[in-house]
Amino acid sequence: MTESTERNDMAGYACSSAASRGRRHFEEFRDNRPAFERDRDRIIHCAAFRRLEYKTQVFVNHEGDYYRTRLTHSLEVAQIGRAIARKLHLNEELTEALALAHDLGHTPFGHTGEDVLNRLMQGYGGFEHNLQSFRVVDELEERYPGFNGLNLTWELREGIIKHSSPYDAPLETMAGFLPGVVPSIEAQIINYADEIAYNNHDIDDGLKAGYITLELLEQVDLWREVSSTVRQKYPAIDDKRLVLQTVSALIGILIGDICSTISCNIENFGISTRDELQRVNRPVAHFSENITTRNMELKRFLFQNLYRHYKVDRMRVKAEIFITRLFETYLRHPNLLPPKYQSRLEPFGLERVVCDYIAGMTDRFALDEYKRLFEPYERV
Repeated sequence: MTESTERNDMAGYACSSAASRGRRHFEEFRDNRPAFERDRDRIIHCAAFRRLEYKTQVFVNHEGDYYRTRLTHSLEVAQIGRAIARKLHLNEELTEALALAHDLGHTPFGHTGEDVLNRLMQGYGGFEHNLQSFRVVDELEERYPGFNGLNLTWELREGIIKHSSPYDAPLETMAGFLPGVVPSIEAQIINYADEIAYNNHDIDDGLKAGYITLELLEQVDLWREVSSTVRQKYPAIDDKRLVLQTVSALIGILIGDICSTISCNIENFGISTRDELQRVNRPVAHFSENITTRNMELKRFLFQNLYRHYKVDRMRVKAEIFITRLFETYLRHPNLLPPKYQSRLEPFGLERVVCDYIAGMTDRFALDEYKRLFEPYERV
């Protein structure tokens, strides 16, 4: 059965299923869902997506069930991405699929896990979570007869490999994805949907944890301006509702800004088709100069007051110890790896297989595995 096309009101520069470059492996499909809708559904049902529920965003899972995880973050990115795509008449299903896939390769313990694995993998290809997301969907997921991976469309795979760092992937990986050429607009907006989501939900989580305060946030121009507008509209509002309404308004402002900036760029560059986007070969998705400056102030504030808070740093130090010791132990004793991973040693090499195994762990599993291996009275 062939795949159907999407709705007919998309812009000429949007990606469409009908124009997709297709999949690596031929498949007979049981229904005629559009290609990018099928990609989205495959991502939602894969093991790596489910594991995001117990992977750190900023706060480790056991610190409280209110805080965002990689899963809830991915859902928020998808919601923001779809809102942008809808306003610009882009492909919403491709945008959503890219958003849901963008963190599939993330490690336990957030960026600390990524940094540690990259250090441990020096000399063996390094580690970068966008490239790991690509590896997950192209090789590590095992769901279908006849091939490994999810067999996603070329457009979805290009968007994953070019997320955030479009020119940092190994040449052999990039070879099939137009090296040096900007990805689709749908892929470009995921970088900013990601940033909009994590900046704003990290404010909420940081306030909830008590690591930052409303008084501190008043130092940030963008927050002060938007929260002041909310207070003027609702003079009797309590602090909890003030935070939630300000975060909501901030998200709306940032979505509006990036949509208007993209629209201006498309018009100024004379882009009306996908081919023209590639010929112009300039990113069209970014914030305006004014919002870029003010958003950078907010990011600096979060870095200094939340991401480098002493309690967050304490967990970072613990995570480095956990991951380093697990990695070194598996290298010395590969027989401790599950049989599925031992079977991959010949094609991929010991270091890469150990890296894959640890990167796929949830925070909880990594902590349990650490206890099983190193605490003498823990059951193995």
